[in-house]
Amino acid sequence: MNRKRNLYISIAAASLSALLVYGLYVLQLRQIRFEETISVVVPKRFVAAGERLTADMLSRKQIARASYAPEMLDNPEVVIGMEAVVPLGSGEPLLDWKVDRYRLLPDRRQSTFQIPKPYVLSISNGIRAGDRVVLYVSGPEAESRRLFGEAVTVASVKTSANVEIDNVSNPNLLSLANGDREQMYASRRDANGMIDFINLNLTEEQWLQLDALCKEGESKLVIAYSPESLDIGPAKKEAEITP
Repeated sequence: MNRKRNLYISIAAASLSALLVYGLYVLQLRQIRFEETISVVVPKRFVAAGERLTADMLSRKQIARASYAPEMLDNPEVVIGMEAVVPLGSGEPLLDWKVDRYRLLPDRRQSTFQIPKPYVLSISNGIRAGDRVVLYVSGPEAESRRLFGEAVTVASVKTSANVEIDNVSNPNLLSLANGDREQMYASRRDANGMIDFINLNLTEEQWLQLDALCKEGESKLVIAYSPESLDIGPAKKEAEITP
């Protein structure tokens, strides 16, 4: 009887030891997996270019540490309030060059130039501050062609009275007076109206080339909005400044 009881005790002890070893194995495996992954910021849904990111649009996702890249963002608080430069896919790790806070500002290489009205042949309807546009040159004496290889950023659009097209419900000047830079920027993004003047962020070389072509009046600009304008890569982002 005692031998049978000892046998049962031995079996129970062996079973408990096996369970303990297995439990430790599972914990160690989880720890290893945790150490091999890293948390990054991802959108919960598709985000269109130009849309401003809010806290409820973002979440965290664990990815393999081997897949992590330095440009991936890991802090949602840094991203909140920024604007999507390109469309963002749901669950796609957010890269720093895909978002920006003040896209209207020129980068280190650029200045903001108001394009003289006589230089312009046509402007696409619906262009707003923050959009990127493609410039073409058209003239009777020369073949029409694209002016620059890359799209350029629209800093602002103005009416015939040279007044910036504004958002009636959230005037830009009121936000400026209140020192609310976020709302001032948002009002420029949401503005709509008939475009008569347009300001572009250009490098000095781009402006001089544009001015040389158009100042005699023989060639004029066609300013077009194009999906190609959303193709912005890391090289462009490296040149930008965070205000």
